[in-house]
Amino acid sequence: MGDAGLVVVALAVAVGLVGVVVPVLPGTVLIGLAVLVWAVVEGGVAWAFFAGAALLLVAGQVAMYLVPGRRLTRAGIPRTTLLLGGALGVVGFFVVPVLGLPLGFVLGVFLSELARASRARLGAGRAWASTVEALKGVGLSVALEGLAGTLAAATWVVGALVLRG
Repeated sequence: MGDAGLVVVALAVAVGLVGVVVPVLPGTVLIGLAVLVWAVVEGGVAWAFFAGAALLLVAGQVAMYLVPGRRLTRAGIPRTTLLLGGALGVVGFFVVPVLGLPLGFVLGVFLSELARASRARLGAGRAWASTVEALKGVGLSVALEGLAGTLAAATWVVGALVLRG
């Protein structure tokens, strides 16, 4: 692959890393596809680097759901609250581009927890505490996906340097 091709792959990987944080872009998928295209063009040893990057991305996807989910369950936040937050996040994504997803999620979690807290006569303070815990879980999820994406990108960089040298 020539220099122009490497630049295009690097830009796609960089946009993918941004996509991990900005929910408009499919970050992990973009990184994986860019490294796949590079491996197809390069062939040979490049496939080993693609396999390593793909394993890192898959592990990141698994971790980004399991680790925060387990933490939120231990904090006493029911799955129904998270599902409502996710549903309002999807609605928010279409109502307010880019920022609607996290805003909708936070609103959904807060409203669900507020309803649960009022049924148990716990007050809005408990609902807000649960919402903050859910936000920490979202932050952890983004951090885990970002780490996996960064490691996959570094794997590609090493592969590109090895094959250029």
